[in-house]
Amino acid sequence: MPSKTQKFGIESESLAANYLKSNGYRILERNYRNQIGELDIIAKEGPVLVFIEVKARNTRRFGSPKQAVTPAKQAKISRTAMAYLKATGQVHAKARFDVVAIDARFNPPDIEVVKNAFEFLSR
Repeated sequence: MPSKTQKFGIESESLAANYLKSNGYRILERNYRNQIGELDIIAKEGPVLVFIEVKARNTRRFGSPKQAVTPAKQAKISRTAMAYLKATGQVHAKARFDVVAIDARFNPPDIEVVKNAFEFLSR
């Protein structure tokens, strides 16, 4: 049985996926995992492949959702995405990274999509 925190994460990712769908994204995969890490959502927006990190907060104790996507996290997402691109034969695909920031202190939650939130990083 998922913990309260895990349940909040699952619900937040579902909220983000539904929001993205209603804004023209086509969801390809959710919770993609490989030997390097996890990608919350992989989608297409038009011809662009989009790797989406979902961050949600129901308190500001640990900062805003966007602040949680640190350079180290960006680098891990980048490496995971590159492995995905190689595994699926899409290394030349036009791709970008978006962040969906959810502030669940509000009802309904405040959802912000930060397009092209960061570039491919490696560390």
